[in-house]
Amino acid sequence: MAESNFVDYVKIYCRSGKGGAGSSHFRREKYIPKGGPDGGDGGRGGDIYLRASRNLWTLIHLKYERHVIATPGEGGSAKRSSGRDGEDRYIEVPCGTVVHDAETGEYICDVRDDGQTVLLLRGGRGGRGNVHFKTATNQAPRYAQPGEPCRERTVVLQLKLLADVGLVGFPNAGKSTLLSAVSAARPKIADYPFTTLEPNLGIVSCRDNRSFVMADIPGIIEGASEGRGLGLRFLRHIERNALLLFMAPVDTEDIRREYDILNRELIRYNPDLAGKNRALAITKVDLADPDELNRLKTTLPEGIPHVFISSVSGQGIAELKDLLWRELNRETFHDVEEIVRRDI
Repeated sequence: MAESNFVDYVKIYCRSGKGGAGSSHFRREKYIPKGGPDGGDGGRGGDIYLRASRNLWTLIHLKYERHVIATPGEGGSAKRSSGRDGEDRYIEVPCGTVVHDAETGEYICDVRDDGQTVLLLRGGRGGRGNVHFKTATNQAPRYAQPGEPCRERTVVLQLKLLADVGLVGFPNAGKSTLLSAVSAARPKIADYPFTTLEPNLGIVSCRDNRSFVMADIPGIIEGASEGRGLGLRFLRHIERNALLLFMAPVDTEDIRREYDILNRELIRYNPDLAGKNRALAITKVDLADPDELNRLKTTLPEGIPHVFISSVSGQGIAELKDLLWRELNRETFHDVEEIVRRDI
């Protein structure tokens, strides 16, 4: 089986450049046999930066580059000439990458915006040349500072996808089929569990040239928060979604129970997910008759906006897009309603 191109976890070793040594040179020219000190300063070592790029969506380019090393600064020389600074290194990562120290687990940074740059390791400062140590009582210092040593650190980079809507459901709930129906994404679709083995992103177009980003992750099963199935590995990709769309097929025995299981797994993984906006989509309604749909409406979870859809026939897809856009902009719509109410 071909290896997946989606990589969302890498561990890399980083080392900044050491500072160049200062020079202890003395001026020596014709007719000036005993010139004073003129040793230059050493150059600084190269820094290591992390930079977010919207052109990347996976960490695969770092999978085979596990060592990022900046160059050292050059030493100073005669005539107060400073050494060249070391070359900085930039680690390009997708937006939404979180960095932790591999040894201590300490949180280092989180880059979300395109072009955002964070300093990971600063290079060593260059040493000062002997010209800086000349005094009235010591006019020929033979001492120059060495450069500062380099700094090193092993870091863990974890990608958390940035999407507006995250699809949540058991395996074979129709998540990948929906994503392919509402966007140009073409995830793998089949009639067996865990067809989706990696997250997929798609841009969904709405009315009036509006759009939002939808993320499909592998199906969640009961016990995913404890490591069962594939859920634990990919649950972090829905932590930053503004809206969670729960999905359940129309032939599910108990949709309310299935929703409760999914919701419980999410909260066990991260309690903050309890406050996320959410909606419910009942899929594959082309397989049910109208009477069965009317009966299902009375058994759905209360307080959750819902819609009946069929990704194959297109039934309810337009209504779903409107629902998702409305929920994504709930605060904006609420503010507009308040303004209209005050004007009336």
